Amino acid sequence: MPEDDHAEKRLPTALVYSPEYKDHQTGPGHPESPRRLDAIIEALRPKNLGVELVLLKPRAATKDEILLCHTQRYYDLAKRDIESGAGMLSTGDTNVSRQSFDAALLAAGGTITAVDEVMAGRVQNAFCAVRPPGHHARPGQGMGFCVFNNAAIAARYAQRKHKISKVLIADWDVHHGNGTQDIFYEDGSVLFFSTHQWPLYPGTGRREETGKGPGLGTTMNFPVPAGSGRKEIVGAFRDHLIPAAEKFKPEFVIISAGFDSRIDDPLGSLRLTDADFTELTGIMKDIAARHAKGRLVSTLEGGYSLEGLAKGTAAHVRALAGE
Repeated sequence: MPEDDHAEKRLPTALVYSPEYKDHQTGPGHPESPRRLDAIIEALRPKNLGVELVLLKPRAATKDEILLCHTQRYYDLAKRDIESGAGMLSTGDTNVSRQSFDAALLAAGGTITAVDEVMAGRVQNAFCAVRPPGHHARPGQGMGFCVFNNAAIAARYAQRKHKISKVLIADWDVHHGNGTQDIFYEDGSVLFFSTHQWPLYPGTGRREETGKGPGLGTTMNFPVPAGSGRKEIVGAFRDHLIPAAEKFKPEFVIISAGFDSRIDDPLGSLRLTDADFTELTGIMKDIAARHAKGRLVSTLEGGYSLEGLAKGTAAHVRALAGE
């Protein structure tokens, strides 16, 4: 019998994207600009990436899906702020325009779309090129360029819709994902792992922040000083996340993929390289393969050097696709 008959068919990697994400306008000179997605999409074209991706069109998240992680009061407040024409959310430092609420629903819905496709077995994993980003969005507060917490909503949705019991969220953004931490701080069903520059915005993510009550031990923070790179960050993933995942045994894996931890990003001082993002992605894929049948969704967070963002994202997605 031919050897191929014994081999499992390798599923493709998906890209979730919509040009409507660029309708979220943040104003002249703002680092979280629509140009970020232009740089990413150009880098991910097959002629540049060297890999064919399955393009997925996102749907908007429903109000009930947003309320899996956010309060009714905050949902109404964000909607009112944006529809009134405010230039910034009243809860904090997130610039918005009149299209931002729809874009935020579509960003959360993008990660949900990816979860559904991965769970249906049509793709192995997915990268969600969405904006606004999400990991600073707390249950009752948008902040740090974020409106809704895309990664957290994806995790809760996987649990509710697909009966996943345990989810791992790993965050390598230069900034601490305080919103994701807050949402799951007392929830032992989600393991949140973060490496981030310290001290830096938003001032959270100390090592002693490890969860509370049923969630004690399922928050893992690894703050690192400016100038840190492969040794500290890849080392934390290898030395601490792999054994934690072995114990936790997640059934679904989510990455908050921030590329502002890359060398020469204007908003951070870490020194990860494209090869480091390849290695980090490999670690996450190995965890997903060992515990979660390979099921993995990655969603864009930070990254503000257009050239660095394009290169880091390309390395990440190429690794997701097995190159």
